[in-house]
Amino acid sequence: QVQLVESGGGLVQTGGFLTLSCAASGCSFAFYTMGWFRQAPGKERDFVAVIRWSGNPTYYTESVKSRFTISRHNAKNTVHLQMNSLKPEDTAVYYCVVSVRPSSTSRSVADFGSWGQGTQGTVSS
Repeated sequence: QVQLVESGGGLVQTGGFLTLSCAASGCSFAFYTMGWFRQAPGKERDFVAVIRWSGNPTYYTESVKSRFTISRHNAKNTVHLQMNSLKPEDTAVYYCVVSVRPSSTSRSVADFGSWGQGTQGTVSS
């Protein structure tokens, strides 16, 4: 059974940083795309970043480019999201995801079949 466990959320001030981590278990994700989505209160889940199995390419939603960095460690089945220069609009529950198909480049919710329980990231103004 696939299990994704996120950690690293918390409360920070504007301009601060958070480092999210996701540990995957249940099978090897070495050839699957992994990534992060987020959901703010009252809004739909939105794409944040994805990384293909090889580590390249990576894709980011426009609003986080140059501030967030996604990385992965295939041998450890982990994916990370370094979030710098945080803004109040980054406040959301962040979800770790794994793609349905290997080597996917999709940024659609429907193309990610495994989801973690989410970790809350809150940025105060």
